[in-house]
Amino acid sequence: MKDLIIIGGGPGGYVAAIRARQLNMDVTLIEKDAYGGTCLNKGCIPTKAYYQNALFMKKIMSSHEYNVQTDNVTFDMSGALQRKNDIVENLVKGVEKLLHANGVQQIKGTAALLDKNTVLVNGEKLHSRNILLASGSYPAPLPIKGFDLPGVVNSDQLLEMNQVPKRLAVIGGGVIGLEFACIFNSLGSKVTVFEFMPELLTSLDKELGKRMRVFLKKQKITVHTGTTVAKIDAHDKTYKLTANGRTGAVEIFADTILAAGGRKAYTEGLNLDKLGIEQDKAGFITVNKHFSTNVEGIYAIGDVIGGHMLAHVASEEGIAAVEKMAGLDTDVHYHAVPSCVFTIPEISSVGMSEEEARSKGIPYKTGRFKFAANGKALTMGETDGMVKVLADQDDVIIGVHIIGAHASDLIMEGTMMVKNRMKDADIIGTIHPHPTLSEGIMEAILDLQGKSIHLAPQNGKGAVLLMNGKSLPYIPAKAESQ
Repeated sequence: MKDLIIIGGGPGGYVAAIRARQLNMDVTLIEKDAYGGTCLNKGCIPTKAYYQNALFMKKIMSSHEYNVQTDNVTFDMSGALQRKNDIVENLVKGVEKLLHANGVQQIKGTAALLDKNTVLVNGEKLHSRNILLASGSYPAPLPIKGFDLPGVVNSDQLLEMNQVPKRLAVIGGGVIGLEFACIFNSLGSKVTVFEFMPELLTSLDKELGKRMRVFLKKQKITVHTGTTVAKIDAHDKTYKLTANGRTGAVEIFADTILAAGGRKAYTEGLNLDKLGIEQDKAGFITVNKHFSTNVEGIYAIGDVIGGHMLAHVASEEGIAAVEKMAGLDTDVHYHAVPSCVFTIPEISSVGMSEEEARSKGIPYKTGRFKFAANGKALTMGETDGMVKVLADQDDVIIGVHIIGAHASDLIMEGTMMVKNRMKDADIIGTIHPHPTLSEGIMEAILDLQGKSIHLAPQNGKGAVLLMNGKSLPYIPAKAESQ
């Protein structure tokens, strides 16, 4: 009998398998497709490959700003597709080699649960003391008339296109929708985004979504918020999209329509009902803090349990789950989960938003610094964006939010602050190299105390503590005695 069978070889499953082998478990990993899961094959990595194409095109189209003259620039989407596939293939092979080097038994096939200790795959019954479900998620279908037309694609399908559509409509103003909107806009598509919520990127700090909307407009991306797509019709080798917005009906024509309305748990064929494994109303598997389901010996992690549907979170959950099986007590620090959005400009966030702090009744203050005042950003020609930091009444950093170039790299400093519940005094005095974008983080933290060096003082006032959106007197924490 095995110690552990893992179903799903994505960033949750394969990382869990390697950690389990480090803990001397006898492990079998079952994957029906390519190792690396959605992230490596159809999500994080493919989109970032195209994102680099988009950034390169953006630089070329603005080359005159750097006194470089370019003429007759063309873009080969089929070549970009091949480059993307090569990168993915290389990484998949790397994962396979890692699994082999760690002694993980790998089986390609579709798995089904027969009981709490038995898995059926390729007609063979495998037995294990523990089973870990890491089967991931898939693009959610949308209840729209005409959704099944051939020109309506999900994110998986859009990644396999070998031509750039002249007109791209995006249904969904969340992370996936806006990433593709920015990518294909830079590659030459005329892009229109539809979002039924009043704002974009509703899972993040509201200010980020509002600022992103301004930057999308600068890129000539049309955005309709508070708008519901009613139907899609085929029309002379193209497609007509009809929506209802706050100011009335909206009609546009598009060559391709991306449905980016979220993702659902992939549980097909697992026989969850037969075993009585509990799921929530949305179909995600229910687990406790140790990632155990209601059936003893069966665990679940990653997208299939919902929550933070991010590759790096799935990996941490996988490590925590197998360490729990081994008798270790490991926690996932959900209060400090960094998230990155590869729009143009990038967005990153960790910890609480202003809206979350207010909803929990936590008094907070904010510090901000715009990249327009940062020397490195000016030399890069990337002045759009800012750093925003939140601290509570005890001066503990509870949230860091960045919009601008390299936000995805800069957020790690904020993640360390939030994870370790550091105070602004712990950061102030840490020398940041000049000229770098990281100086913006220090300036935002200094602004919490009204001490930012490169911001003009606002009527002589320092930071203001907020409680439910209302100002409160703010008295900085006393310095600790040395």
